[in-house]
Amino acid sequence: MTTELTILGWTLVLALVQILLPAMFRNQETGIAYNMSARDGAAPPPRPVTARLQRAQANLFETLPLFAAGVLVAHVAGRDGALTLWGAWLYLGARIVYLPLYAAGIPVVRSLVWTVSLVGLGLVLAAILLP
Repeated sequence: MTTELTILGWTLVLALVQILLPAMFRNQETGIAYNMSARDGAAPPPRPVTARLQRAQANLFETLPLFAAGVLVAHVAGRDGALTLWGAWLYLGARIVYLPLYAAGIPVVRSLVWTVSLVGLGLVLAAILLP
């Protein structure tokens, strides 16, 4: 298995973490009984950290399909190389750093880190599209 596919696997682990974290925080806010119910009644609004974790999760899920598809297409097409390796590492590393920055409410640095993740995604796509 290539390093890029391993990085994709770890990115999926990160996605699972980003599913579980806001769920755990929300469970503390609403209680197990509410979460196990049909949730027909209105829940209290999420606390700021929970809401940030939910937004960070949504943000990851916007680019994760593109990243996964890019890594897989590059692999199948035999286009793995320096661009995909650097791109995959940048994407995963930035996404890991992005989560606590967003949870802590740190605005500008968070946006810069998000940009690094897009550069990583761009490198993976460049490996596919450039001759």
